[in-house]
Amino acid sequence: MTRPLSSAERSIQGRNRWLQDEERKAIESRGEVGRMEFWLRVTRSEITREIKAGRGDAIAAFTLVCRLFKLVLEKRQAGDPRLFDHLMQYADTVLKQHGRRN
Repeated sequence: MTRPLSSAERSIQGRNRWLQDEERKAIESRGEVGRMEFWLRVTRSEITREIKAGRGDAIAAFTLVCRLFKLVLEKRQAGDPRLFDHLMQYADTVLKQHGRRN
């Protein structure tokens, strides 16, 4: 028999359900561009919360991730897809292992 979920667990479950529903709606209305825009909005909100909590290094981290992605795209455009492939594999692995909160 499983125990009832705690308030925190129910909250996390509700948040995850909301994220999935909103992502689905974004895809239905604007396709992959909608999905990307949705996750950018969610990320911007999370960064704002981090800053308010005194963790301003979130801006530097996001900036580095953006610069990395730009470099990867430039390398791929120049004919070297290896970094893009590695980044996609790494991102997929990390999200499978840590993506959804329980």
